Amino acid sequence: MTNAIEIRKLHKTYIDGKKRQHKIALKGIDLDIPQGSFFALLGPNGAGKSTMINIMAGLVHKTSGTVSICGNDIEKQMRAARLAIGVVPQELVLDTFFTVRQALDIHAGYYGVPKAKRRTQEIIDALGLSDKADINSRRLSGGMRRRLLVAKALVHQPPVLILDEPTAGVDVELRTQLWEYVKALNKAGTTVLLTTHYLEEAEQLCDTIAVINHGEVVACEKKAVMLKSFDSKQLVITPTEQINNIPEKIQKWKTEIDTEGKLVIDYKPSKDGIQEILNTVGAAGIMVRDLTTREPNLEDIFLKLTTNKAA
Repeated sequence: MTNAIEIRKLHKTYIDGKKRQHKIALKGIDLDIPQGSFFALLGPNGAGKSTMINIMAGLVHKTSGTVSICGNDIEKQMRAARLAIGVVPQELVLDTFFTVRQALDIHAGYYGVPKAKRRTQEIIDALGLSDKADINSRRLSGGMRRRLLVAKALVHQPPVLILDEPTAGVDVELRTQLWEYVKALNKAGTTVLLTTHYLEEAEQLCDTIAVINHGEVVACEKKAVMLKSFDSKQLVITPTEQINNIPEKIQKWKTEIDTEGKLVIDYKPSKDGIQEILNTVGAAGIMVRDLTTREPNLEDIFLKLTTNKAA
């Protein structure tokens, strides 16, 4: 499969001019983002996500390594590389002297899009900005400003769309509308790179997930493979009678009694079978009224990969 973004041995070190201290933000990142994918780049604050995105956008100079976007090296084919991406930044930075329509037209002009080929009204309609099109951007709410940032990133029809925390602090309605539009773009062939702290968004939307921590990629797999490879499940047992203490026989597994009085047992499917657990529970004198199993979700995996990692 052709890659929309290829990153090889990417390093970035920041230098404090006063203290002459070095801070390593990226430690030799290797990453492939397939063309047409909906790709999640996840990591805790300070992991290096924004640094990587800013390097791709030409806002930060890399220390070493290579980055190519749609086959264009960000240094050797700078113009082509920048034309290939649209970036929606975290910060709500807008030129408040222009209306929504003017801001989009001006931004399209920056990219050399002829007036006859501009999609200003189409983008305004698609992002629910029609009734705000001729309003000065300083009068927009935070959610509407976020929509305008997305709109600006799309004026030149980039094959790669980068969304850096696009739904931070916005309401549910905007989040739903934004994702419907972005999913349609992705279905039409646009490669989407998403960073978000809303892990449920990444789990629902993305087909491939990379986790970065302390400047290193600690995992990168198809979502289904990543979720399946996490060797952990929970068996939730509803007993016929209330349990006040966990019997010693089942303490070989990590076990707790939840707020509803259910017995929650963590186990590894590769080592333990449900029948063995149920036999042990029965031998401990616990009668089972009902039981369910819980699969790990992306939050479980994220916490395992990023907690207590040494810098």
